[in-house]
Amino acid sequence: MKDVYILSIESSCDETSIAIVKNGNEVVALTILTQMDTHAEFGGVVPEIASRMHTENITMVLEETLRKAKMGVEDVDAIAVTYAPGLLGSLLVGIEFAKVLSYVYNKPLIKVNHLIGHIYANKINDNLHFPCLALIISGGHTELIKMTGDYEFELMGETQDDAIGEAFDKVARVIGLKYPGGPNIEKLALNGKPTYKLPKPVNDDSYNFSYSGLKSSVINLVHNEEQRGNIINKEDLACSFQYTAVEELTRKLDMALKNTNIKNIIIAGGVSANKYLREEINKVCLKNGAKLNLPEFIYCTDNAAMIGAAAYPLYLKKDFADLDLNAESTISIC
Repeated sequence: MKDVYILSIESSCDETSIAIVKNGNEVVALTILTQMDTHAEFGGVVPEIASRMHTENITMVLEETLRKAKMGVEDVDAIAVTYAPGLLGSLLVGIEFAKVLSYVYNKPLIKVNHLIGHIYANKINDNLHFPCLALIISGGHTELIKMTGDYEFELMGETQDDAIGEAFDKVARVIGLKYPGGPNIEKLALNGKPTYKLPKPVNDDSYNFSYSGLKSSVINLVHNEEQRGNIINKEDLACSFQYTAVEELTRKLDMALKNTNIKNIIIAGGVSANKYLREEINKVCLKNGAKLNLPEFIYCTDNAAMIGAAAYPLYLKKDFADLDLNAESTISIC
């Protein structure tokens, strides 16, 4: 069978990324240009600035990717692009760029769901084994998905309010840490102990998640202690929050493993880079005799390689998009 090369574009938030992926699992070239330092000045992503920076950088990112691959656009078999979910302005920059490349070079256009991209990051340099449970954990999403095959999804549970990554960022902000909050909470927690008693989120038998109450508890605790003139032990608070947030994920995953008897687990999304979380989920998998599939750290956060991996099954099915493709800010997998 002929090798398939897909040029993929990711611009859903504040990373401008382009990759060339061979046969859905081999990254020929990958470029990621982050805007993190710019948005850190504002304590979070500013959508208008993000879309403007995508516009300024995307041609340069393409040129760098082609240089690394020693290829031209004419050498690839298809153009893939993230179309949802994400910031509308940012998504549109990538989509319009992809449509121009598709039209000029007469290449089929493939639209990819950003969340599915995170799942298929696990297929890079590895294989997906079905059936499996996929836990998507990022700044905007906390979802537990059952997969029985390529692009065969069943939603088991999802966040009812804040996602885990969003909670990490907001807790980081209230205790005075810079954006992005998640990695900074993780670093601070290494020197702390879980001494603060925080409420367990959605302590029930469903597969749903909620982090709004936990986040609010931390915010209220900090404000109350400050009003009393007490000093917060930031290391212990960060450790307590991380412990409680991750414990809810592991409890629900443990319950799902027991109830479904599925033995393959996928972790996806930016929060999957958290080393403490990886260790705790691995313990749950070992206890249940399950195999844990983790993406390499470079493929945890937003990147175009995962979009190329997710586009490959669609290419094989000839599931192509038209040139009137538009962006969608919110969309589910199922």
